[in-house]
Amino acid sequence: MRADARRNRARILAAAEEVFTAKGSGASTEEVARLAGVGIGTVFRHFPTKEDLLKAIVTASVLRLAEQTQTLLAEGEPQEAFFAFFAGMVEQAAGKKAIVDLLGDAAADLDSANPVNAWRQAIEALLSRAQRFGGVRDDIGPPEVLAVLLGTCQAALSVGWDDALQERVLTIVFDGLRPR
Repeated sequence: MRADARRNRARILAAAEEVFTAKGSGASTEEVARLAGVGIGTVFRHFPTKEDLLKAIVTASVLRLAEQTQTLLAEGEPQEAFFAFFAGMVEQAAGKKAIVDLLGDAAADLDSANPVNAWRQAIEALLSRAQRFGGVRDDIGPPEVLAVLLGTCQAALSVGWDDALQERVLTIVFDGLRPR
C-alpha cells in the first residue's frame, strides 16, 4: 500500500471510531469521509461496506485492548492488574457505545480467526494469574468474566453512570469476584 493510501486508511479509521462512538453504528459513512477529509469513494476503496469499516474499528480496538492487557500482565500485581483492566474497560465503555455493542457481538463469535480471540486470551491470562495469586475466586472462568464485564459495560452505557455510581457498582462486582 502506498504511503498516502496508508495515511488515508488511518485517517478513515480514526474518523470512523470518533463518528461511531459519538453517534452509534447507525452513523453514515459520509460523515466518516467528511471528518477524515477524504471522498466517500476513498472510504469505500478501503472498506467496501460499512460492515467492513465497523469490523476494522473493532479489530483495532480489540488489538489495543489486548496490548493494554498484556502490559498489565507484565507490570502489575496479578489481582490489581485484573481489577484495573476490568475497571478500565467499564470506564472506557461509557463513551463508546457502538464499540461496546460491536465488541459484545464479536465476543460471542467463537471463530478462531476473530480478533477478539487475542483479547479473550489476554483476559484468560489475567484471570488465571489473579486466581493463582488468590485475588479472584477459583470457580469463575473466562465465560463468566466476559459476561459480567460486557454486562457491566452495557449498564454503564445505558444508565449514563457518574463516577461515584461507577465506583459503587464496581465495588459490588469486585466483591463478587473476590474469594470468600
